[in-house]
Amino acid sequence: MPGLPPELIRLLGRLKYRTSYGQNVLNHSVETSRLAAVVAAEVGADVTIAKMGGLLHDIGKAVDHEVEGPHAAIGAQMAQRHNLPFKVINGIAAHHQEVEYACIEAPIVQIADAISASRPGARGEAMDTYVKRLEDLQAIAESFNGVEKSFAVQAGREVRILVRPEEIDDLTATRLARDIVRKIEDTLTYPGQIKVTVIRETRAVEYAK
Repeated sequence: MPGLPPELIRLLGRLKYRTSYGQNVLNHSVETSRLAAVVAAEVGADVTIAKMGGLLHDIGKAVDHEVEGPHAAIGAQMAQRHNLPFKVINGIAAHHQEVEYACIEAPIVQIADAISASRPGARGEAMDTYVKRLEDLQAIAESFNGVEKSFAVQAGREVRILVRPEEIDDLTATRLARDIVRKIEDTLTYPGQIKVTVIRETRAVEYAK
């Protein structure tokens, strides 16, 4: 990424000494940049813009202990001050959806950021927070009528829900999955996405003697 202003390069160096949930922010920024470039190339967007936006999306974290405001807004102001392209500024400002997307590269930066942050092993989580999230997921699923049991699996990235087949038919099972997804989105905060699987099983067992 040649041609970056010296001040921004120095601030990128500061990110080596910052972590987010145990993930090194400089490594995360480089990884986000590479992922954004790959996604941009696949969809026909501007690869250089996406790459630069990904690299600088968390640059505000280098000074957020000195400057008031969210790191996305701080980073966007810094990029604007150094006359970086508008699409790069929008990608930095919008990566937490605090402002509207103004170009296709902005959601690409957000997607790459989410992939880097939520991939298995990227970030640590306090054990009590982790356990509570699993319990909250299961509690949400089991708050719906017809649910017999739920299991949070894949480190909380999937919820498998067993329903009573005499109460929930196939059409209702589809509707139930949508309703549970909506409630999870409204009530929980989580990285990446959570897959909801509703399982309706009917068994007929007879014994030949």
